[in-house]
Amino acid sequence: MAAKKVWNTDWKFTKSDINVIGNSSITETGEWEILNLPHTWNGIDGQDGGNDYYRGTCYYAKNLSKADLPDGEEIYIQFEGANSSADLYVNGKKLAHHDGGYSTWRVNLTAELLEENEIVVAVDNSKNETVYPQNADFTFYGGLYRDVTLIGTGTSRFNLDYYGTPGVAVTPIVEGTKATVTVEAFLTGIKAGQKLSVSIINDGNVIASKEQDASETKAVFEIENPHLWHGRKDPHLYITEVKLLENDTVLDERTIRFGIRSFVIDAQRGFILNGEEYPLRGVSRHQDRPVVGNALSHEDHIEDMNLICELGATTIRLAHYQHDQFFYDLCDERGLCIWAEIPYISSHMPNGRENTISQMKELIVQNYNHPSIVVWGLSNEITMGGKSDADLIENHRILNDMCHDMDKTRPTTMAIVSMCDINDPYVRIPDTRSWNHYFGWYGGDTSMNGPWLDDFHAKYPNEPVGMSEYGCEALNWHNSNPKQGDYSEEYQAYYHEELIKQLFTRKYLWATHVWNMFDFAADARAEGGEDGMNHKGLVTFDRKYKKDAFYAYKAWLSDEPFVHICGKRYVDRVEDVTKVTVYSNLPEVELFANGISLGKQTSDVHFFYFEVPNTGRTTLKAVAGQCSDMSTIIKVDEPNPSYILNDTIGGEVLNWFDIETPDGYFNINDTIADIMANPQGQAFFGGLMKQMMPSNPGGMDIKPEQSEGLMKMMSGFTVKRILSMAGTMGGPIITKDQIITLNKQLNQIKK
Repeated sequence: MAAKKVWNTDWKFTKSDINVIGNSSITETGEWEILNLPHTWNGIDGQDGGNDYYRGTCYYAKNLSKADLPDGEEIYIQFEGANSSADLYVNGKKLAHHDGGYSTWRVNLTAELLEENEIVVAVDNSKNETVYPQNADFTFYGGLYRDVTLIGTGTSRFNLDYYGTPGVAVTPIVEGTKATVTVEAFLTGIKAGQKLSVSIINDGNVIASKEQDASETKAVFEIENPHLWHGRKDPHLYITEVKLLENDTVLDERTIRFGIRSFVIDAQRGFILNGEEYPLRGVSRHQDRPVVGNALSHEDHIEDMNLICELGATTIRLAHYQHDQFFYDLCDERGLCIWAEIPYISSHMPNGRENTISQMKELIVQNYNHPSIVVWGLSNEITMGGKSDADLIENHRILNDMCHDMDKTRPTTMAIVSMCDINDPYVRIPDTRSWNHYFGWYGGDTSMNGPWLDDFHAKYPNEPVGMSEYGCEALNWHNSNPKQGDYSEEYQAYYHEELIKQLFTRKYLWATHVWNMFDFAADARAEGGEDGMNHKGLVTFDRKYKKDAFYAYKAWLSDEPFVHICGKRYVDRVEDVTKVTVYSNLPEVELFANGISLGKQTSDVHFFYFEVPNTGRTTLKAVAGQCSDMSTIIKVDEPNPSYILNDTIGGEVLNWFDIETPDGYFNINDTIADIMANPQGQAFFGGLMKQMMPSNPGGMDIKPEQSEGLMKMMSGFTVKRILSMAGTMGGPIITKDQIITLNKQLNQIKK
């Protein structure tokens, strides 16, 4: 049987420029440190802003003695994640190259192994024009950030060489009161007389089994009245054990968990699981954390899953790449319905087609058996730079057809950027689609989201549609009169209250995914007072604080009774009467101030609003059923300056007095719409957009004739805000001095 050995400890690592080929030992040159995997070299510089994190080639080296190998006639090395391209060398000889930083790949070492061996992995996350992602709003952490494993196996075995396959594919099809389960084994080196044994196990009992010649690689079973995998309500899993036998000796075997379920995505009724309407309402997830970046432990993944389940989500969009197999396993166990996608994102690269194909093959082959996965995602915001073109459309059709060829059981989808024309032919390609809308954060207002979707649904009533991204940023800033763009926790809570009411009451939406469950690193960002981060999470980057908006979703989605007083970090308040919001999934809430009842309220939307007298120190207590929650507010004469955002640009504080605002003339606090209404303002803004556009490979190339949707979206932004976002668009970060210079130019244009 195959033997495995996790091989994570005592690797040598260097950023030095090393010549691998021809050296007897590369560790004799350069500067090396000893570390354990998983590891990334961007855990700090990829999270601190400036868009200057190291992107290049680094080297990992480790000695391998033949005496330490797992048992087996052939030895493989398996990498579960090497971002984003990697070359494997054994004793100075290059054995393999892999492009794609989020999937499993393996290499057969057998022919090159000596008694003592030097294994070197050159990992490269540098910019290029062929490997996705290159332009996106998150940090592309370089490194060997998932497990490395040695595998010993025989020459007759399950195939290890095809796109990281587990070697077995299980296809359950529900037909009335029975299910047909097809188990297919992918074998290599098979000899005459060898047998294939396949068993189906339910709750520890073998309920069906077959033994057949190994040349017959499919086994089909019929299961009467199967126990269905039914999402969060009942995530029941079966097991298939598949063994390759020779004279009753087990040569190799696989144990695969699977779920039996049926589902339909209906343009009118949304997601239907096992014949029951089952609304997919949930979150998107980026996986990174402070300092460790993408190099997560199993405990990290479990903590993330526990928080998502506490929220009450029924679905996760695992963005924007293949996630760890351990997390997909958790999704199977906990009953989350998953959108799985490849990092074909933001900018279509004419030289990147083969990489989209290989990454999609890996995604499907490696994850086929997970019952949690219900759709394959083709791309994300791929028309960010403008309209689709013939090459982009052909690329999507190739991927869409390939998904259907490889998997007959799951539909395809994609996430479409808000300003994309709904009539663009590429929108019609997948089986279903979702939109990334930020009305109420990136321009427009919150009320525009639901009506936009209604308009799409009215025009294309037979096309399933959802919301793949929506959200706004919040840090520890506070305001009793929150407004769009202030990065306050209060505005984020208001925004999500409004979006919940609009999205969750539209049954036709097949899925909705908040962007994002957790704050995450985006080193190009300079927003909200903390550079290098996207703060749209419902939970902070370190997972230690659940923002108020988290509880707004819990109130709608969770069955666990609770009550939550919002604004616990907003203690000091100046107004004589202050608004206090309470969330609960119970129908009635009573609020007490210093022990005195302020009354009871009922709500059919789970949000309760109280007017609270603000004098001295007030202890608040909310009671709903058997649940209670406490908080404190204090009356102050002047606003607490620690609650107010100070603008930072490229790490420098941009003070209000740095910006001249002469009467009757424009300045950077004016909106794009107002400036564009002025002929001189149009010329100014055209020059500004050229300055902000990227020149790096994979960057957006927004052409004037293609930017109508983008301009409409940005029209409500101030110039200052759009300048602070330049890095997130793939362009250069605008410095404080440059902003002051641009403000002076605006000061010359009369309103």
